[in-house]
This record gives sequence, C-alpha cells and structure tokens, in this order.
Amino acid sequence: MTIHVLVLGDSPVRLWGLSSIERLRRQLREIEGLTLVESVDALPATGRHMLLNARYLFELRTLSDLKTHDNALLICPLEGGVAGAVVDSDHLQAALDCMEGRQDPASAPLALMKPEDLTAFNAALLSAQPPVLEPVTDARKTELENRLYGNAYKGITDLVTKFLWPRPAKQAVHVAASMGMSPNTVTTIGFILVLAACYLFLQGQYLAGLAAGWIMTFLDTVDGKLARVTVQSSKFGHLYDHIIDLVHPPFWYIFWGMSLGAIDPVWGLNQPEMYWLIIGGYVGGRAVEGVFPLLCGCNVFTWRPFDAWFRLVTARRNPCLILLTLSAVIGRPEWGFIAVTFWTVLTTLALLARLIQGLLARLRGGPLESWLNAEDVAVGPNASAYRVFGSTRGAYGD
Repeated sequence: MTIHVLVLGDSPVRLWGLSSIERLRRQLREIEGLTLVESVDALPATGRHMLLNARYLFELRTLSDLKTHDNALLICPLEGGVAGAVVDSDHLQAALDCMEGRQDPASAPLALMKPEDLTAFNAALLSAQPPVLEPVTDARKTELENRLYGNAYKGITDLVTKFLWPRPAKQAVHVAASMGMSPNTVTTIGFILVLAACYLFLQGQYLAGLAAGWIMTFLDTVDGKLARVTVQSSKFGHLYDHIIDLVHPPFWYIFWGMSLGAIDPVWGLNQPEMYWLIIGGYVGGRAVEGVFPLLCGCNVFTWRPFDAWFRLVTARRNPCLILLTLSAVIGRPEWGFIAVTFWTVLTTLALLARLIQGLLARLRGGPLESWLNAEDVAVGPNASAYRVFGSTRGAYGD
C-alpha cells in the first residue's frame, strides 16, 4: 500500500552539498511504497500518510523503519521536537497540529517514538547504531556531516578499510562532493586502476602496480561513502561497483605469480597448481559468504564476535595486498605470491568450518541471529567487541 509523504518546513543548512528538502526527495525515491506530495491538499482523503519535518536530518533507515509503524509521532530526543509522523487519515489533523506546534504531542491520540525505538542493526553496513535523527542547525553542520559519513561506514570490514581509510576517505568525499562528482565516476577511475595494476603486476613492476592497487582500494571506499552521504545510490552503481570488486582480486594475484617466472615447488605444488588454489579458494570463500545468509539466517561475519575479528584479516583484497606489499618491499615478491595462495586457502577452510557450524546451530535452534542484535550488546559480555565493530569510530572524527 502506498504511503503519501508530505515534507513540512525547510533548513538553509546544506549538508554534503544538499539542502534538507533535496536530501529528503532523494531518500524517498529510494524507499519502495512512498510517494511525495507537494501540499496538504494533495494528500488523499483515505489511506496512510507520512509527515516529515525538513528541519531535521534523517537517514534512509529512519524513514524505512518509520513507515512500518502506525499512528505514531517520531520525537527528536535532543530537543523534544516532532520530526515525523505516520498516521491514517483519521489522525492526520492531530499529527499536523503536533508538528506545527498547535498541540502538545503528549495529549495527542498518537504513540510517541524516539530513534532508539527503531531498528539499530544495519544489515547492509554490518553495524549497530540507532538511526539518525538530528535537528539541522548551522552550528552543528560539521558534526552532522561527520555523523552522516560515520553512519555510511561499515562496522565489520577488513583492517585497512576500518582503521586506515576512514579519515582520508572523508576528505576525498568532501572534494568529490564539492566538485559534483558522481559515485560512478569514482568507480570508473578505480576500474582503470584495476586494469593498470593487472598490467604492471604482469610486467613485474610490483611497486608501481601496488601504488595503483592501493589507490584503487582507497577509491573503492570513497565511491560508496559518496553515494550514501549525497543519496546517489543506484542499482546500476551498486552492481557496477560490486562486479569490479568481486572479479579482479584473483587476477591480480595470478598476474603477480606469472611475472615471477619459474619458482621452486612449495610442498609439492607448482605455480599452475597454486593458481588453481587461488581461484578455488577465492571462489569458495565468496560462495560461503553468499550462501551462509540463505542457509543460516545472518551474514557469516556478523554471527559471533569471532567472525567479526576474523573478517579483519580474511583473504579479501586488502589483507592480501598487505602480504604482497611486504614481499615487494623486502625484495622477495615470490614470498607474497606464496603467502596469498595459502592464506586464501586457509581462510576459506575456516569459512567452510563456520558454515558447517552454522548449519548445525540452525538445525538445533532455528535461524541464526547476529550478536549485534542482542539487546544488551553495548553492556553485555560482548561489550568490548561492540565498541570495535558496532561502528567504525574513526569515521566519525573531524
């Protein structure tokens, strides 16, 4: 059923280059079942309605979760104002009166909600933070831009993306947003660097290839954050970025190995056999990551704190690039190739073991649930892991 949405008010403050109304327009286009109208008179006489106060900052999760409620007001905890409402036609006038200050929300026949009453766990970003709802003021512009950027950052990811890239990537996102650059443009630059790294690795120009590779991984962080903070995510952009990320890593490793010439067998394995180990290990690992949610009910890296720690070093592109970089720096590139080969196999075997454990746990107790969904996650036995993985703290800094 369609919910008709009316935006009230405005704010002169632009966050990441967008006005409040333009940000809301872009967000509403991304949420199925919401239709924007331009005035109260355009709201139909029957059905469900959503009212949004443009003097507040929302994120997609806030709006998506709000639409699942009925006859409720969304209250900003910072200053107690009414930021939004979802009501049927019988309660529309009461909601309008509350939002425009003509009625005390406490006296209205409507439920009162705060952001903490909405879903905190973000399955897409593997993090657990209450959805954003903040008053937009000029004095808080930097703070709010930091909040948007931080909430666009994955909580569970590899160690480079989590600990090294957040602050420099935020500066790059600022530059890209100020230039009006689209996320797909950033992705395309990254794709060119993928091809450059392939060529340079094959030619044995390891340091130049690594420079191209590391810049590409940095831009791979920038494009997604740019899309989220400027609300420019699209199905094409997601697919474009995902295919590049999914396909290129084993080519880098194999081209690196091909540039070495003949190397001595390792534990009886020659180079072509190690190429197949890389391909099999990489494909097997990604396959486990894909089927685990389907068979077990949650992402493999969000099941238990161990899995989040393991994700930091799993043989994805960035941890493998660390191994290749170290080997090139010490002048033994063959060691990097060998290390990537066997680390890929070992981490895939670990993922297969987790899949078996997950299937057994599901058979015993039903679909698995992420530890980040626990009500006491911030203060319970996993509180220390939550402080690391509930969000990426470096992404919220100045």
